[in-house]
Amino acid sequence: MLIYKIFRADEWKTLQDQGVTDGAPIDLQDGYIHFSTAEQARETAAKHFAGEDALILAAVDAAALGADLKWEASRGGALFPHLYKSLHITDVVWHQSLRLNGDTHVFPMEMV
Repeated sequence: MLIYKIFRADEWKTLQDQGVTDGAPIDLQDGYIHFSTAEQARETAAKHFAGEDALILAAVDAAALGADLKWEASRGGALFPHLYKSLHITDVVWHQSLRLNGDTHVFPMEMV
């Protein structure tokens, strides 16, 4: 199963340059890296990245993250994947830019 992390351009550049990240400021504050399932990603983008351009969507194989990936209740009691270790660039299966179409982010067709 693939899970998804939305990065701002500077956060993605840090991951590319350093090969590892502990996430965005909210991830550092919460003590884990926030991910979403394919079904949750659009709502995550709308809620936390509204109107933001130059975003990168990174897909990661959940099984490859091992026991440090926990599924925990969050928004409305839904289970969200949270990573309790650093994310390495080698964990990323694929990535793609998210562009805005009006106020809505356009997601890849393979997530539909």
